[in-house]
Amino acid sequence: MKTYKQKTDFLYIGVKLLKWYQTHKRDLPWRKSINPYNIWISEVVLQQTQVKQGMQHYLNFVERFPDVDTLANADEEEVLLYWKGLGYYSRALNLHKAAKQLVTDYNSEFPETYAELLKLKGVGKYTAAAIASISFHEKVAAVDGNFYRVLSRLFADDFDISNSRAFQYFSELTELIMPETDAGCFNQAMMDLGSEVCKPKNPLCSDCPLQDDCRAFAIGKINQFPVKLKKTKVENLALSYQFIYHDDQFLVKQRDTSDIWKKLFEYPKNLDFNDIDFIEEHEKVIQHKLTHRNLEISISKILIPNKCDFDKIKTENDFLSFSFTEAEQKSFPKPLHDYYIKYFS
Repeated sequence: MKTYKQKTDFLYIGVKLLKWYQTHKRDLPWRKSINPYNIWISEVVLQQTQVKQGMQHYLNFVERFPDVDTLANADEEEVLLYWKGLGYYSRALNLHKAAKQLVTDYNSEFPETYAELLKLKGVGKYTAAAIASISFHEKVAAVDGNFYRVLSRLFADDFDISNSRAFQYFSELTELIMPETDAGCFNQAMMDLGSEVCKPKNPLCSDCPLQDDCRAFAIGKINQFPVKLKKTKVENLALSYQFIYHDDQFLVKQRDTSDIWKKLFEYPKNLDFNDIDFIEEHEKVIQHKLTHRNLEISISKILIPNKCDFDKIKTENDFLSFSFTEAEQKSFPKPLHDYYIKYFS
């Protein structure tokens, strides 16, 4: 842990960063206003998603749900549908719940302080700080992975970013360079610098406005920061499904809110076909990676030739059946979506 001089010694760095931001900031649709709703949606969309991939999803989402009331009054299944392709569907469920919370508890208006924003469902420290600083000009740092990387390199600071105190530590470190005004622009400047210049690998140091102030660059150890000592534990998980179909219909059920893929549709599991004719055509094994899990998904393709038998399985197990056209209006985990696309597109 480093010992730093007084805050005033470093404020010029933040001023320099803001000057760079004025001419190098990314042209992003949610930056065209400081509407807290748009800032909120953009920040949640971009969690675990790169800007390039998230841009169109953001535009589609706010076109369909342009404000808190529209989102709150929407059907949950439609909200999930408009989140399709982004993954981490619990984010969409939390958006929906928080929108209802805003309508009920805040008269459809966003609270204007960091502390109050944290009370919203699914809104964590980073998102609350982003909204509070950009929309309401509160002086609070929106610390995320970009901040960890930029600050670790700037100060050649070896504080372990996997430490439970990392958020607090780097929030305090941010105060050394954060100007008294323009907190929203400062936070966005840090995001852009970390995303476009101070990248995790192959950082563009020659383009960095803070190169002259960067201690890690000065000592030739830019790639040794940030320091992360604790490795994220990855769990291996095996799943087994049965793709049961007749003509262009296949059976599904909706997951509950536990574990992965909350409220998404999936195929049946572990069914016995007593006294029912069926043809098991093949088994497909799919490897799929989530953030902290490696999934091995086995899918058996099972044809039920008789329509009455198909309907019997559906009724007795309380399943739903979708055609390909119907399924495209529902939300499936990506590997299961890709599987049925292969057989019905």
